Amino acid sequence: MLMVSTLVCLSLALSIIIMIISTLISKKTINDREKNSPFECGFDPKGSARLPFSLRFFLIAIVFLIFDVEITLLLPLASIFDKTNTITWTMTGTFFLLILLAGLYHEWMQGALEWAE
Repeated sequence: MLMVSTLVCLSLALSIIIMIISTLISKKTINDREKNSPFECGFDPKGSARLPFSLRFFLIAIVFLIFDVEITLLLPLASIFDKTNTITWTMTGTFFLLILLAGLYHEWMQGALEWAE
């Protein structure tokens, strides 16, 4: 047990030392206005580099991403059908789909799925 704790402390100390050294080495000391500008070609930008972004589109994208990941989690259910008990498989799939439907219903009631007002 003493050997394991010694190795953990040694690896933690080594990691901290490497992070401190890399921070000290990577510091940029020369700050140039042209290098800090969005374009390095010598021209000043005409407008802001930050364009307004539709929050509704962002919410739709996040909901799509969440459901896409959940569908990816559902795919292995088809491959384990013959390796597991049918009742367990059905209950697991139904429970997972109910969670998906509850999330979809919640998003629908909150109005996150309404694109046009």
